[in-house]
Amino acid sequence: MTLAIISDIHGNLSALDAALQDMKAFKVDRLICLGDVANFGPQPQASLHRIRELGCPVVMGNTDAYLLQPRTIKDVSEPDEETPRFLELEAWSAEQLDNEDRVFIKTFQPTLRLEDDGISLLAYHGSPQDYHDIITAITPDDVLDTYFEGRDALIYAGGHTHTQFLRRYHGSRILNPGSVGLPYLIEKTGKVINPAVAEYALLEVIDGEPNITLRRIPYDVQKVADAVKVSDMPHAEWWLKGFLD
Repeated sequence: MTLAIISDIHGNLSALDAALQDMKAFKVDRLICLGDVANFGPQPQASLHRIRELGCPVVMGNTDAYLLQPRTIKDVSEPDEETPRFLELEAWSAEQLDNEDRVFIKTFQPTLRLEDDGISLLAYHGSPQDYHDIITAITPDDVLDTYFEGRDALIYAGGHTHTQFLRRYHGSRILNPGSVGLPYLIEKTGKVINPAVAEYALLEVIDGEPNITLRRIPYDVQKVADAVKVSDMPHAEWWLKGFLD
C-alpha cells in the first residue's frame, strides 16, 4: 500500500495540482485529506471541486467549518489588528461556494480510521478531540495521552499547524504532512514567508513495515500570483506578500 496524505490546501489550486502531479511517480493507491481545503485562498471553489473529483475521504478542518458558518469578530477569542482581514477573506471564500459545495463539505468527517496491510491509521485535523487543538513535534506525551485516549493506532496523522514533522509516540508514530497550499517559514528576524512549495506525506507499507516520507514540491509562484490577480479576493496584496517577498 502507498497512501498519500495532504492537508491545508487553503484554496491554492496551483499547489494542489503540483502535489498531485508529484504523486504520479509513486503509484499512490489511496489518498486522504486532513482538511482546510478551500478557505482563505484565491481559488476556493476550484480547489474544493478538485478534491471532490478525486473521491478521497476528507477530515473536517476548522476553516472548512467556517465556510459553513462564517465567523464574526465575536467568535475570535483574542482578536488582533489582522483579524478583520482574516474574517473578510473567510467571508469572501464562503461566498464563492454554492449549495452543492456546502453539501460536499458537510460530508467531511471529524476523524477517519484506515486499516490496511496490518497498519492502523487515525486521521484528524487538529487532534481527534477538536480541530482547533495544536499538536507539534514537542507536545509532551502526557498531553498526547489525553488527545488519543481510547483511540489506539500505529500511525496518527493530523494537520492544522502547517508544519511538517514525524515523531515517535510510545510505540506509534505521529506525522503532520505540512500544508499543501500555505506552508510557512519564520526567518531569524521573525519575518514570516510562504514558500511556493506544496507539502505532503507518503506512507508506504513494505513487508508490514510503515515507511513515511515528507515531500516538498516547488512550483511556479507566478501561478499563484496570476490566480490572485483574476480573483476578486479582498486583501489580495496582503495575502500574496508572503509568497513574493
